[in-house]
Amino acid sequence: MAATVTAPVRARVLGVTVHVCRDVFEAALALHGIGGGQVVTLNAEMTMAARANPELGGVIEAAELVIPDGAGVVWALGRQGFRVRRAPGIELARSLLEHAATHRWRVALVGASPEVMDTLVGRLRRELPGLDLVVASHGYLSPADWPDLERRLLEARPDLVLAALGVPRQETWIRGLAGRRQGGLWMGVGGSFDVWAGTKKRAPGWMRALQIEWLYRLVQEPTRWRRMLALPEFAGAVLRDSW
Repeated sequence: MAATVTAPVRARVLGVTVHVCRDVFEAALALHGIGGGQVVTLNAEMTMAARANPELGGVIEAAELVIPDGAGVVWALGRQGFRVRRAPGIELARSLLEHAATHRWRVALVGASPEVMDTLVGRLRRELPGLDLVVASHGYLSPADWPDLERRLLEARPDLVLAALGVPRQETWIRGLAGRRQGGLWMGVGGSFDVWAGTKKRAPGWMRALQIEWLYRLVQEPTRWRRMLALPEFAGAVLRDSW
């Protein structure tokens, strides 16, 4: 019989850490309450990348909360007896923003293009009027400008930092600040800023329900096809691991 998870439990999918819990939002709030940390959103593609990239694998291993973002990870956990639901990172990040707006959290946004960031900030200020944005910076900075941004971030002592820099850069960048961070939740959100700004659309609800959101993204971005090869590789590896 599958186990119903009622508290965060550290599990592994193909050797990569993932936490399973009843409610990832509550788990994130609990993490914030005990001093914060890094939140990673794990899917099949990132799992395979972590197996090939020791640096990314080490980042995920060290993260304080790793949520099952992808349907493949949920499937793999199910084969181990864990009954969990997929927890899309874009939805957790949005819930945290809404919580931040009503609880006066200090929020920082880093990543995407200058145009997307400008649009996003305007939209968030209209949709979440209580949001306290202490830093909002696009990700197209020169190497010489990053230290100044990091200094401003650390001085602002944010409660929530969302970084849209792509995998694995956003994860390794956040982990690189681990020794200097003082509290707060730090989370990589991939292409979420583009969706929230309206420059890209998320898959319709019926595709998400069928667990084929990846197909919608592939249609939007055909150049992702090489990255999608990780999906059958992941499925085959899970089956072999089970046997």
